Amino acid sequence: MVVSSTKADLRHKSRHIVDGRDRAGARAMLRAVGLQDEDMKKPFVAIANLASDITPCNVHLDQLTHSVEQGVRDANCVPFKFGTITVSDGISMGTEGMKASLVSREVIADSIETVVFAEGMDALVVVGACDKNMPGGLMAIARLNVPAVFVYGGAILPGQHNGKDVNIQDVYEAIGACSQGNLSMEELIAMEKVACPGAGACAGMFTANTMASAIEALGMTPLGAASIPAVDPRSQDVGKSIGKILYSLLENGIKPRDLMTKQAFENAITVVLSMGGSTNSVLHLLAIAHEANVPLEIDDFDRLSRKTPYLTNLRPAGQYVMSDLDKVGGVPVVMKQLLDGGLLHGDALTVTGKTLEQELETVVGLPDNEIVYPISAPRSPTGGLVVLKGNLAPEGAILKVSGTKHLSHKGPARVFDGERAAFDAVISGTVHSGDVIVIRYEGPKGGPGMQEMLAVTAAIMGQGLGNDVLLMTDGRFSGATRGPMIGHVAPEAAVGGPIGLIQDGDIVVMDVEKRILNVEIDDKEMNKRKQAWNPIPSKYSRGVLAKYAKLVSSASKGAVTS
Repeated sequence: MVVSSTKADLRHKSRHIVDGRDRAGARAMLRAVGLQDEDMKKPFVAIANLASDITPCNVHLDQLTHSVEQGVRDANCVPFKFGTITVSDGISMGTEGMKASLVSREVIADSIETVVFAEGMDALVVVGACDKNMPGGLMAIARLNVPAVFVYGGAILPGQHNGKDVNIQDVYEAIGACSQGNLSMEELIAMEKVACPGAGACAGMFTANTMASAIEALGMTPLGAASIPAVDPRSQDVGKSIGKILYSLLENGIKPRDLMTKQAFENAITVVLSMGGSTNSVLHLLAIAHEANVPLEIDDFDRLSRKTPYLTNLRPAGQYVMSDLDKVGGVPVVMKQLLDGGLLHGDALTVTGKTLEQELETVVGLPDNEIVYPISAPRSPTGGLVVLKGNLAPEGAILKVSGTKHLSHKGPARVFDGERAAFDAVISGTVHSGDVIVIRYEGPKGGPGMQEMLAVTAAIMGQGLGNDVLLMTDGRFSGATRGPMIGHVAPEAAVGGPIGLIQDGDIVVMDVEKRILNVEIDDKEMNKRKQAWNPIPSKYSRGVLAKYAKLVSSASKGAVTS
C-alpha cells in the first residue's frame, strides 16, 4: 500500500514518514504498534505524558492522558503516547538532589522536542502537573512550533489538621517551629501525615499553579482548566476536549508562535502579578519566550507590576488555595477583572481559535471579595513581584512583595557559600534580628542548577524572624516561600558577580520603593575585591550537572541553555 491523500492534508510532518513506496519499512513498524491502513491517512498527534510515581503532582496523569488519547482518536487523529522525566522539588528540597530540579526543565524540553522531531508528529499535547515539567513542556512546544495544547493535571486538595486546612508549606514552616521548641515532634509528624492527602500539584499559588494560571492566560490551554483540582472528574472532560481543539488548530494552520506573542506573554505576566504568583514564573516565562523568539526581558515584569493590582487572597501570601479559587470561578474571574480594567490584550489568540476577549465573554463569575477582589478595590494597587537592581544586582533580582510587608531593610551581611550552611545557622539560632543572610554559589552555573531555598526560608518564618531578617541569594525560591526573600541575584557569584564579593559585616540596603539592592562599599573597594576573586571549582566534572553548568545562561535571561 502506498499512502496518498485526497483532501486537505493535515499531515504536515507525518506524511514524510508514511507516504510512498520507500516508506514501507516505517509503515511496517507502525502496523506493529496497532495502526491500520486508514490511520496512515490521519494526522499523528504526540502525547507527552509526564506521569510518575515520584511525586503526587504527577502520580495520576496516566488517567488524564487516557482521556486525552480518547479525545484525539475521536477527532480522527492518531495518538502516540510517550513518557519523559519529572522530579519532585518537595521531596529533594534541602538535599543535594535539589540541584537537579531546574536542570530537569531543560531535560524535559529536550526530550519532548527529540521525540516529536524524530517521529514526524503533526501536533503535540503535553500533560503535566509539576513545577518544571510545565515550563519544560511549553519550551518544547515553542521550539517545535507544531499545533499544540498543554493540559494541566490539577492541584492537590488541602489536608486537615486540628480543624484547619494545611499543605506542604505548613510542614516546612513547622520544621522551623519544631527546631525552636515551639512545636513538638509528635505534632510535626501528625501534620506531615495529613498535609498531602492525595494526587495533585501543591495546593497554593506556588510554582505549579502559578504556571498553570500563566499558561491559561498565555492561551495555550482551555479557559478555566488551571483551577480544576486533580481529583475532579471535570479534568477528564478537559482531556477529552483536546482532540477537537487540536484538529481545529491543524485545519486552520494555527501554531504555538501564533499564540505566544509579546502581548500573550504580557497577559501571562499580568495574571501572575495579580495573583501573587511564584518568583519562578520570571525564570520560566523568560525561558519560554526565548524558545518562542519573543523579545521578553526581566524589566517587563517590573514595568507591568507597577500598574497591575493584586487581586487574590491565595497562599503563600494569603489564606486560600487553588481549589478555593475554583469554587468562585477560577482564573477566568481574575482575568475578566483585568480585561475590564484595560490590563489585558483582549485580541490575543487562544488555542480555541477565539481571542481572549471572546473567551472571557462567557465568564459569569464575579469577585467574592474574599478569595478574589474586584479591580476597583484590590488587596494592593501594584503586583506581587518586583525587580531590584543596584551594585549587588546589576542584571536584577526578584522579590515577591505579595509575601511580605518588609519592604526596606538595612543590615549586616551574614555570608554563606551554599544553602546548607545557612540552614544550619538558622536552625542553631545564630542568625539574629536585622541580619542579611547571603547565600551564594547557588546560581545556574554555581549550584549548578539554582536550587530552591524553601527549607531555609521556611525555617526563618517558622522561627518568627520573617519581619526581621532579609535573605538574598543567586539561587531561587519555592513558590511556597514567603517573607523578605530576594532571589535570582544576577550576575551570580560563580561568574564573578558582586554577590560573590560581599563579606561578613558589609551593610546591605534594600528598598522596594526605590527598587534598589546595594552594598555600602565604594567602586574602588568593589574593584579591589574583584581583582582578588577566584572562582570556586565545581565539584561536578561530568554528567548532566556539569553539562548544564557549561551551557546555562544568567537567571536574568531565564537560565536557558544554548
